[in-house]
Amino acid sequence: MASLANLLVSLLLIATFSFSFAPIRCYVNRADVRVQHGANNKSAHHTYIVLVKPPPSPSPSNVDEDTYQNWYESFLPKSRGGDSGKSRIVHSYTEVFSGFAASLTDRELNALAKSPGFVRAFRDQTRHLMTTYTPKFLGLRNGTELWSNTGYGKGVIIGLLDSGIYAEHPSFDGENIAPPPARWKGSCKATRCNNKLIGAQSFIEDDDDPSDQQGHGTHTSSTAAGNFVVDASYHGMGAGTASGVAPGAHIAMYKVCADGDCDDSAIVAGIDAAIKDGVDVLSLSLGHIGSLRFDEDPVAISTFRAISKGIVVVCTGGNEGPDSHSVSNDAPWLLTVGASSVDRSFDIDVSLSNGKSIHGEGLSQVAKPRSKMHPLLYSQERGKCDYMGNHVVSEKIVVCESDTTHENIDDIMSAGAAGVVLLNYESYGYTIALEEYNSSVAQVSANDGAVLRAYATSRSSPTGAIFSYHNTSLGVHPAPVVASFSSRGPSIAIPGVLKPDILAPGLNILAAWPPETDSIPGPFNIMSGTSMAAPHVSGVAALIKSLHPGWSPAAIKSAILTTADAVNSTGGSILDEDHKKADAYAKGAGHVNPARAADPGLVYDLGVVDYAGYICWLHGDQGLATVVHDSRLSCAKLPKVADVQLNYPTITVPLKPTTFAVNRTVTNVGPPASTYTVKLDVPKSLNVHVTPNKLVFSKAGEKRTFTVSVSGRGVVHGQGHVEGSLSWVSAKHVVRSPIVAVPNLPESPPPLEKKGLGLGVNV
Repeated sequence: MASLANLLVSLLLIATFSFSFAPIRCYVNRADVRVQHGANNKSAHHTYIVLVKPPPSPSPSNVDEDTYQNWYESFLPKSRGGDSGKSRIVHSYTEVFSGFAASLTDRELNALAKSPGFVRAFRDQTRHLMTTYTPKFLGLRNGTELWSNTGYGKGVIIGLLDSGIYAEHPSFDGENIAPPPARWKGSCKATRCNNKLIGAQSFIEDDDDPSDQQGHGTHTSSTAAGNFVVDASYHGMGAGTASGVAPGAHIAMYKVCADGDCDDSAIVAGIDAAIKDGVDVLSLSLGHIGSLRFDEDPVAISTFRAISKGIVVVCTGGNEGPDSHSVSNDAPWLLTVGASSVDRSFDIDVSLSNGKSIHGEGLSQVAKPRSKMHPLLYSQERGKCDYMGNHVVSEKIVVCESDTTHENIDDIMSAGAAGVVLLNYESYGYTIALEEYNSSVAQVSANDGAVLRAYATSRSSPTGAIFSYHNTSLGVHPAPVVASFSSRGPSIAIPGVLKPDILAPGLNILAAWPPETDSIPGPFNIMSGTSMAAPHVSGVAALIKSLHPGWSPAAIKSAILTTADAVNSTGGSILDEDHKKADAYAKGAGHVNPARAADPGLVYDLGVVDYAGYICWLHGDQGLATVVHDSRLSCAKLPKVADVQLNYPTITVPLKPTTFAVNRTVTNVGPPASTYTVKLDVPKSLNVHVTPNKLVFSKAGEKRTFTVSVSGRGVVHGQGHVEGSLSWVSAKHVVRSPIVAVPNLPESPPPLEKKGLGLGVNV
């Protein structure tokens, strides 16, 4: 398999490896399941996640693990081939739902589907894995109010579903970390466990070792909650004191990924264990491409159970940008994170003999830069620089396309090249996702690359160029900028809710790394992806949870969204990869601001019943039974809640000439006596009225409901939607919600295609 480093150049997916795969298929409990003609080998075994009703018991709340296991075994054949007496069950689930994962043939699954107590089954599918400076960039410094008030996240447990963890890394040192809270029930099977790393388990079949052979889980864990490490750097670059966003929080690693692949059955088992163990925040830096029906997605179903238990679930938005409709992990109960840059770069200037200078970046920087100009070599026919030992490259700086292989670059340098310049593709814009090379390589943006390409082809023998190395530069503007690879909305499954929710640092993030993993010596590595962005927000959620332990997951999400930065470090609009104004489907509510999120003033709250009403609107009773899995609730007794009417902290509405109204309810979590006045920032093409336009609170916890009425004449300048914002402003707080008005937004559930009901069968 290609290394992580190679995958970055070819896919810009350093962290959240998102490959295309077949959508999840599922069964429904129908008596007329039949074998499809022409199906594939019906005797082959596949892993299925099987949902069943809870075991019969006079007191379901007192059912023990053995009762569940015996109940699950009753659905299965007793043996498989020569494995007489061996359980067919791969994983058992009791918290996310009643069910199990087992290896079954299609014929066995057909028979099982007719058993009393069977609910549904999903074919196991594979998902993929999608600092010293970023806490400072987010306004977190030693002694600052938020870190001090929260004890740096003291008492909060962050669970990560990832590739494991390198426990011996100094980021996971337990010094000055308080013991875990009494509610913690998990176990730690790592080589070193302490008050920082309190949990480590593997859910990979035939692998009980939670250590990290890939590096991804170590990197994300230290980003979320790594302890302070002095003198951290990557080959001297990005030097400083490293820490996670919540350095006082505890870490629990649930290893569910191996070689970049994360099977749904293992992910669900990890979530199931995390709920039992007592985590407060779950961080998932993994995902699939695009939207799945929520009632056909076992991970969405499992995370719903987690939030119903009060656990904040933070997920990557995906690395399929800048294409629209590419956002994943888009269920409304998830906090979906996009990736942005920070104001730091690792500069290598490419100075041309005509006096111009091209800005580049690189991780391979030499202490004593060369002073000699070298001829540039660029060939459109050999854009990927496949010179195969050709010494025409000797003493030249060779210009290549960004997906040139490491092997080709090594070959060029072995043939005597003075250096390599990699040109980003046009779709990458100004985003430079850095990769480690063993020689002098400068990566340049698509825009600067176009200038360099024109220079290199303007004469038969360009005079030349020279590299100037500047190591680490801070205060780079503009920042933050949406990374090109960060997936964009609108969501296909839920167009009436803005996704991704928020931006966080995800470009060229320095964090912990196991020694000699993926040819990187460690102990730190620089990676890019929404996988790096999500744990930043997980850390912020942990800080808020420490300060406000009674807040619901939706309240914590609301606090993060309504206090997000809507502008960059220069006071201008947040930009996209082309340095154009980023739209809401790229940036969500804006860029996370931890200090403001800890004191939002008002929150938009949501609970299980609210989400249940939404599931009834979207998928009906069958979806309610599958996703919410609560026999006390039925669609007949619940109001059906459209996506646009969810009490979400962002507002998405249809754009049409007649007025469309949505209701929202806010809860006062600020000063008891508070008055908020509405402030609207909308273009002239949009008519927005808010009733009432003033909210008066007399006590904490008090709720107020308001109505937002929107109409408009349509989009302009080729845009697909119109944007504005609504803010509730008091003497101390600004509570901001983006407004997105979309022509032809469905007012009924989107007609997502329902997939087949299992390999080789249909109904």
